[in-house]
Amino acid sequence: MQWTGLNELREKYLSFFESKGHLRLKSFSLIPNNDNSLLLINSGMAPMKKYFTGEVTPPRKRVTTCQKCIRTPDIERVGITARHGTYFEMLGNFSFGDYFKHEATAWAWEFFTKVLEIPADRLYCSIYEEDDEAFEIWTKEVGVDPSHIKRLGKADNFWEHGSGPCGPCSEIYFDRGLKYGCGSPDCGVGCDCDRFIEVWNLVFTQFDNDGNNNYTPLANPNIDTGMGLERLACVMQDVDNLFLVDTVQNIMKHISKVSGVEYGLDAKKDISLRVITDHIRSTTFMIGDGVMPSNEGRGYVLRRLLRRAARHGKLLGIDKPFLSEVAKTVIEENKNAYPELVEKSEMITKLINYEEESFYKTIDQGLSLLNSFIEKADSNVFSGDDAFKLNDTFGFPLDLTKEILAEKGMTVDEARFKELLTEQKTRAREARKNAGADAWAGDSIDLEGINATEFVGYTALNTDAKVLAIVKNGERVQFANENDEVIVVLNNTSFYAESGGQVGDTGVISGENLEIKVTGTTKNPNGIFFHKAVVTKGTLTEGDKVTSSVDSARRHSIMRNHTAAHLLQAALREVLGGHVEQAGQLVDDNRLRFDFTHFSAMTSEELKAVEALVNKQILDAIAVESREMPIEEAKKLGAMALFGEKYGDIVRVVTAGDFSREFCGGTHVNSASELGLFKIVSESSAAAGIRRIEAVTGINFYKLLGDNIELLNKTAAALKVANIHDLPAKALQLENELKEKQKELDALNAKIAASNIQGLFDKAEDVNGVKVITAKFDGADSQALRTMCDKVKDLANDKAYVCVFAGITDGKGTLAAAATKAAIAKNLKAGLIVKAAATIAGGNGGGKPDFAMAGIKDLSKVEEALNAVASIVEKDVK
Repeated sequence: MQWTGLNELREKYLSFFESKGHLRLKSFSLIPNNDNSLLLINSGMAPMKKYFTGEVTPPRKRVTTCQKCIRTPDIERVGITARHGTYFEMLGNFSFGDYFKHEATAWAWEFFTKVLEIPADRLYCSIYEEDDEAFEIWTKEVGVDPSHIKRLGKADNFWEHGSGPCGPCSEIYFDRGLKYGCGSPDCGVGCDCDRFIEVWNLVFTQFDNDGNNNYTPLANPNIDTGMGLERLACVMQDVDNLFLVDTVQNIMKHISKVSGVEYGLDAKKDISLRVITDHIRSTTFMIGDGVMPSNEGRGYVLRRLLRRAARHGKLLGIDKPFLSEVAKTVIEENKNAYPELVEKSEMITKLINYEEESFYKTIDQGLSLLNSFIEKADSNVFSGDDAFKLNDTFGFPLDLTKEILAEKGMTVDEARFKELLTEQKTRAREARKNAGADAWAGDSIDLEGINATEFVGYTALNTDAKVLAIVKNGERVQFANENDEVIVVLNNTSFYAESGGQVGDTGVISGENLEIKVTGTTKNPNGIFFHKAVVTKGTLTEGDKVTSSVDSARRHSIMRNHTAAHLLQAALREVLGGHVEQAGQLVDDNRLRFDFTHFSAMTSEELKAVEALVNKQILDAIAVESREMPIEEAKKLGAMALFGEKYGDIVRVVTAGDFSREFCGGTHVNSASELGLFKIVSESSAAAGIRRIEAVTGINFYKLLGDNIELLNKTAAALKVANIHDLPAKALQLENELKEKQKELDALNAKIAASNIQGLFDKAEDVNGVKVITAKFDGADSQALRTMCDKVKDLANDKAYVCVFAGITDGKGTLAAAATKAAIAKNLKAGLIVKAAATIAGGNGGGKPDFAMAGIKDLSKVEEALNAVASIVEKDVK
């Protein structure tokens, strides 16, 4: 048993199972593919569930993988103990109805005892208490000492998840030695001490549970094994935890170098070192697989991990962004197993740096505000409103607030916090619901015996076909009549199915005395195309011979826009840099919408340069070619892959001259000249670190040009300008005139304020040495209220004054508050005062200590809000 590095262990395992006839698959993306039940891939078998259920045919019956995994239920425990981590790799060998217990056990034992040379007397096995077959195999075939076999109950050694496939499992344990034991004479497998650690779990999926604990043997049992790579490394390197494993230690050493803090000398600082080490591993791999920071879903997990790591950096005394530099070490340590990290390194480091810098801009202010809230708290329960403000204004995730509060023995009013987030969560749910609107494509439809649809639409827009299935109201039927809404499955089709951001084709399916209007096309994971359609004439019958005809004009518009999206990405990378990656797109017949990674709004010069580059390719009429090739050949040619996408061995590559080369299964024009012209309509933010461009080509460019000319002509007519070219000068003239009018209005407001304020000073109420002025002004807008507040401060002559004025204009109410320097010195802040007053009238707001404003919703309570100002001041004044 020799010391072995983590990267070498991974390769030894995968090579061993390749020698046993297994197909080595690359790790699947951390982003689940067509699986809404998971936020992130959390086990080796998770991305292969459909292989086990039979929904999708596996590439081979024997498969081996090393799968990237993220588990986040115990984020707040990561760092506090050395056992918890969010990122890990799971080694696994799988059999889909091929080999079973005999081979799985024998190979596991061979790998441990022959390849890794682990002494057999340090290995122990657990089995399900009723699995006599496993006991016989382990002891009589494999040769394990019966005293090294432990029978455990269903809770420990039987894998099941409700109804469906399930079965007993057998775990292999490593004996770390007496020094890790509890000293009990009963110490052994299953003991809670640290002596015996589970290393490998072999799941024997051999039954089907009907949901009522009635078990039926499966005709083709499966094997699903899982072994944590980091845990195996702990065994082979004789270290206590994952943070001491070689590759992980190298990451931690980089953090120690930046912070000047050595691991193992200070328990509190060790927590921070572990937090940063774990979280930068997770975030580097997440971004490498296409996860983008956001405030919900997996993007929220990413942001939460980055911000927790950044905060612990500050606890170590690091006062500047540093995580992107540490990410480079993560990439270096993993580059051989995951070369995509190197390919995406610029993107990964830029995004991490952008997120960290954004957090640094607010973290000090947020921490200061949090501490001030804590000081004012009159119980150990932190206000949900304050937690929400920290989240909404300063980007503090609730979990980070909870973690800081826990360090001070406090909790947070989560019910109130969640109440304030309800509207946002409702919107998110609706968005997800709408995103899943293609449920009509139904994975649940019974299509047994139907093969994948042959797509011929790259070269033909019309093709003869046979009707293989008709689905109506979610069920297969033999025929459909006029006006019936159906899904039609054909043996081949010219209709492109929605994928890769390109919308599905529409058109007509026709036959003898038959016409069906196709309104959309999608496909299921098995490649069966679903034509969503309405029977407009005749009766459709399963088995009918028909002709599928794509709407040619619409398809060509879509093709123009899809090719334009490729040219746009290449132009963006040339103008902005190699960090630009596609982060999403929508290509239809009206426009293209392209989302890409970039960290600031594009300047007008950059937009012009991108537009000019794309139009140059169009005017040069560069050829556009599509062909299939092995993925390795495509990579050698420099073809760009979609960020975070998983590809097969054969890929389709679309090449536009020497300008663009991408993996793409969509439909494209043959020459860039077919685009006509390209025009960017808008550039905006789609999410943090993601920009969005919308653009048009072809006939839509022509329509846009005509609409804009018409708009200019109407504007010129309204402004009485004879020539549209004179519009800029006219607009400047009007702007100058408005500025002069505003100056006159401001002067008038100042006079009105002066006359109003002088009388109010005489009526000011004295509250513990502070003069309080309140008043309501009908017709006063926010600018007038601001002017009056400034006048109060001017006339106060260094005395303590607080004023709150209400203005009612066009049925809307506004409060404005001001506090003089002398009042601020007495702990009075305009922002807190106006917020408290506005709350009474159903409003909200805030601002600086000397001036603040708020909106009010319930105008009937304006007087009540103003009357409460004196008591608000009395409560806070010191």
